[in-house]
Amino acid sequence: MILIVLLGACAVTTGRTTDDLTTTTAVKIALLNDARVGGLRLDVKTFQGVVTLAGTVNSDADARQAIAVARAVHGVRRVTSELKIQPQ
Repeated sequence: MILIVLLGACAVTTGRTTDDLTTTTAVKIALLNDARVGGLRLDVKTFQGVVTLAGTVNSDADARQAIAVARAVHGVRRVTSELKIQPQ
């Protein structure tokens, strides 16, 4: 009985990790496909559905667009921005 409970807990943890990896990949693809932010080098990390965007963008509008693109991806619960604005 204890073994079943332990295996069930492992499955939940593994499932979250897989979902986070899938979400991170989906956000990266969505950002690359976006005409406005596709050329920017942004880092994407996901933990329990919370996506963190980091990197440098050219304007506040680019930051808002990156956040909006990430929010639109299925599986994203919330987006945290660590984006820095550095005009070219």
